[in-house]
Amino acid sequence: MFYSNIHERIRFVFLISLIILMAIIIKVFYIQVFSYKKLNTLAESLWSRELPIKADRGLILDRNGEVLATNITTVSLVVVPGQIDEPEKVAHDLSSILNTDYQDMLGHVTKSTSIERVHPEGRQLSYDIAEKINNLGYDGVYLLKESKRYYPYETVLSHVLGYVGIDNQGLSGLELYYDEYLTGADGAIKYFSDGKGNKLELTEVYEAPTSGITLKLTIDMRLQMAIENELDNALAKYNPEQALIMAMNPKTGEILAMASRPTFNNNEYQKSTTEVINRNLPIWMTYEPGSTFKIITLSAALEEKTINLFTDTFHDGGAINVDGATIHCWKAGGHGTQTMLEVVENSCNLGVNTGTHTNLKKML
Repeated sequence: MFYSNIHERIRFVFLISLIILMAIIIKVFYIQVFSYKKLNTLAESLWSRELPIKADRGLILDRNGEVLATNITTVSLVVVPGQIDEPEKVAHDLSSILNTDYQDMLGHVTKSTSIERVHPEGRQLSYDIAEKINNLGYDGVYLLKESKRYYPYETVLSHVLGYVGIDNQGLSGLELYYDEYLTGADGAIKYFSDGKGNKLELTEVYEAPTSGITLKLTIDMRLQMAIENELDNALAKYNPEQALIMAMNPKTGEILAMASRPTFNNNEYQKSTTEVINRNLPIWMTYEPGSTFKIITLSAALEEKTINLFTDTFHDGGAINVDGATIHCWKAGGHGTQTMLEVVENSCNLGVNTGTHTNLKKML
């Protein structure tokens, strides 16, 4: 009896051990096969760091391939606080070179973060300043490539193209409207560090950025330059408050050229007022066609044969009441009795806009 109980206990312990072992095997299998990617990513995030590399924004071209908006290479300052041994000295030297406040710079280099971008004073640095920083040779101080938007024609087509912010995000014009296409995908340099942020002697991983999509316009820069010159001439001669020109292909609706005054330099949009940079007059402004629309009403009347230019007459007394509104002729006292042809020759407001309308109304 006693011998039998021992064997039963041994079998029970063996069974429990077998179940536990199987559970461990299943768990290890699950971790290795199903959870590997997730756990590996989490583990890597604890000791891998990324130095971002900004992507180039897509180009903007005219219909003939002329570059209207491009990019120039610049650099920006990034610090890794965990790799900086003497933060006070580093902050002092960097603030002296950048001509910024020492306490602000000390805050950057001692911040409890893996990577700190010095913004805005460390963005888009000139070659001379970047060289001075690079010559310091401090650990934890990095200069990263960035692209800066550049408009080679400066004030030409400024309202149409628009402009971008310091992070290359579209803020106005086509830059804003097509921002999701023009914006590329950023890359990075991946390196590895310990829990204190000290860089480990492991191979860095380079992930190349992807440039944005190139945008080709219907604009013809030869025609654009011509209307820009004409606007400048009109501005110099008549000194108007504003002026605009737009050229369109009437068969396709393509905009071949568009410009307005006042204008601004896209590369230095911060120097202009919001009233100037946000008003693309050919699109934003309402315009009363005036006498140019008289051709439309007259053409409609001739097309429907409701008037005869030579036999029909109209008496212009200087003013007429239409539905409670008084319409005046541009000539005081009016033109008197005229044929419809004379109405057109005299650009008579009442004759064209009232006489032709009345005849058309009779037809309807």
